[in-house]
Amino acid sequence: MTYLKTTTFLIAAALAAPLAAQQSGGRLDIVVQPEPPGLMMGLLQNGPTQLVAGDIYESLLRYDSDLSPMPSLAKEWEISEDGLTYTFHLNEGVLWHDGTPFTSADVVFSADVFLRETHARLRASLAYVDSITAPDDLTVVFQLREPFGPFINAFEAGTMPIVPKHIYDGTDYANNEMNATPIGTGPFKFQEWVKGSHIHLVKNEDYYIDGLPYLDEVFYRVIPDAASRAVAFETGEVDVLPGGSVENWDVPRLTELEGVCSTGKGWEFFAPLAWMWMNNREGPTSDVRFRQAVMYAMDRNFVKDVVWNGFGTVATGPVASATNFYTNEVTQYDYNPDKAKELLAEMGYDGETVRILPLPYGETWQRWAEAVRQNLNEAGINAEIDSSDVAGWNEKTSQWDYDLAFTYLYQYGDPALGVSRNYTMDQIQKGSPWNNVEGYENPELDKKWKAAASMVTPEERAAAYAEIQKEIVDDAPVAWLQELEFPTIYRCEIQDLVTTAIGVNDGLRDAWIEQ
Repeated sequence: MTYLKTTTFLIAAALAAPLAAQQSGGRLDIVVQPEPPGLMMGLLQNGPTQLVAGDIYESLLRYDSDLSPMPSLAKEWEISEDGLTYTFHLNEGVLWHDGTPFTSADVVFSADVFLRETHARLRASLAYVDSITAPDDLTVVFQLREPFGPFINAFEAGTMPIVPKHIYDGTDYANNEMNATPIGTGPFKFQEWVKGSHIHLVKNEDYYIDGLPYLDEVFYRVIPDAASRAVAFETGEVDVLPGGSVENWDVPRLTELEGVCSTGKGWEFFAPLAWMWMNNREGPTSDVRFRQAVMYAMDRNFVKDVVWNGFGTVATGPVASATNFYTNEVTQYDYNPDKAKELLAEMGYDGETVRILPLPYGETWQRWAEAVRQNLNEAGINAEIDSSDVAGWNEKTSQWDYDLAFTYLYQYGDPALGVSRNYTMDQIQKGSPWNNVEGYENPELDKKWKAAASMVTPEERAAAYAEIQKEIVDDAPVAWLQELEFPTIYRCEIQDLVTTAIGVNDGLRDAWIEQ
């Protein structure tokens, strides 16, 4: 097992005083779409929640575009030769936004108590952890039961947000009154939330890295209509359009405006993959032939080219092509409505109506649902659209009240971190929309997922994941759709907006405005 340790120059660079060219002050107005259901990132992992709360909360590490770890709450760390012991040394002088000192006890509580209960994705990684201890106030030790190579990638803010023990210990986490006014250690502090209008964050004057952040304040603007969001950017009302905040057909026009820049960076860690959950528990979707018919019925290239204006890649299975250990040597579900009809006839499909639940993230997603409905109808499947707002979508999916439900989830650089959680039986948990929501059960494949995560060499893991992908694609527990591309559009005077592999979600610490 490779020995890893942060180097002195990396730590020094990350904690150095600001360069003279970087200017302090100013305000950013950023679109958040849709309005988050909440900002307590330990309870909610929606994209809009992470966009805002990623600068309120922090984790032990951040990651560069190559997915290499960088300091955050931890200033340095070591991994033992056998890959079983991860020791983190925390920054000194860190304060929670209410002035309470941050210590290793907060990390132990967050990872070993709070998040084990609330965070399905992290819980899958914590299954490899035997103990989490704090030898002193500035040291945390994660002791693993067995090697788990991807574990070093589990310390991103959305994956392991560190929450204040003094606020949550011994409380009903979901109903804690402080959820409405989040307290973190990040570069920005929560100031105000005017529902339907904006979320206001202000500079953390006591931030532990000298000179950061540069910005004085950030307003996350809630603008429900996509056309209005584009106009707000054109008129200067907002400065940043995060990926996915305007409809795809507006992107070329907006990026051609004078003084406007764009980047596709900042998504390397996430590698977002869109699919439809298909309820494996009951109804037509419980039959593998019906699920395969759905795959053959969809014209996914048409959606990519017309609905998404060419942004993205048609998915071949559960692993995105940007994620480690991807293979395309699997069954290819090309557009073939005749094949879909054959499968439906073979299973004796009786015309039962299936409900399609779109993702309530804008007109593009609604159009996508309509395109799928039309494809299914043409293949002989009776389908209707069952739309909802974000809160309703969360409720319906977490309570398994759907037949087909659109979603997209992040992959976090490795199948063991962001992929397996969607398909293993231990991740079937009612009440969460971020796990095995479809209810797929395959005990033998569960064993293969677990074995692959613990293999030592990349070659072993590649072979194991290739076998898994081939098998699961044939089972089609979900309807894989597209690897998504989300360009971030911003005014060119904004510098260093995207400096990590999760982009705007944790990048405002470094952002500054050129005067």
